[in-house]
Amino acid sequence: MIRRQLLTTLAATAFIPSLLSAPQLFAATSETGEAEKKHADMTRMVGSLSLATSRLAVEMASADMVKMFAKFEVAEQETIADILKSMEMEKAEGALKVPTEAEVEAMLDPAGKDALATLKGLSGAGFDKAYVAAQLDGHKKLLVIQEDYLKVGQNHEHLSVAKLARGMINEHLDHLAMLKA
Repeated sequence: MIRRQLLTTLAATAFIPSLLSAPQLFAATSETGEAEKKHADMTRMVGSLSLATSRLAVEMASADMVKMFAKFEVAEQETIADILKSMEMEKAEGALKVPTEAEVEAMLDPAGKDALATLKGLSGAGFDKAYVAAQLDGHKKLLVIQEDYLKVGQNHEHLSVAKLARGMINEHLDHLAMLKA
C-alpha cells in the first residue's frame, strides 16, 4: 500500500511542472495577436471617421432625427474608442476617457480626412444627406471588420467587443436606412 502511494505521489510530482508550464486551457486568454491588433486598428480608424462626422452633425445637422442619431453615434463611438484603448492597458478604469479632436483626427486615413473636409463644406439638407450616406458606408465597413474578426478571433475580450459592436452596427444600419428614406 505504501509503495502504491509512493508511486502515485512521484507520478503526480513529475506531472505538476508540465501542468504549470502548459497553456491554460480553461482560462480566458489575454494575449493579443495579429488578428486582434488588426481588428482594433481597423475598428478605431473607421470608427474615428464616424465619430468625427457625428460630432460635426450634432452641430450642423438640420433634421432633428439626424441630429439625434449623431448624438447616439458620438456616445457609442467615444465608448468603443475608450474600450479598445483600455484593452491595451494593464489597468482598466471605470471612467470613460473621451478621445480628443486631435486623437480622433490622428486616426483618420487620407480618405477619411477628405470626407470630413467635404462634410464641413456643406449645410442644411445637403449636409444631412451626405452625413447619412457617409454613416451608411462607414457602418457597412465596420460590420465587415467585426464579422471578419469573429471568424478568426481568439481573444475573449475582442470577441465580446466584436459581438456587441456587430449588434449595434446592424441596428444603426436599420436606423440609417430609415433616415435615408
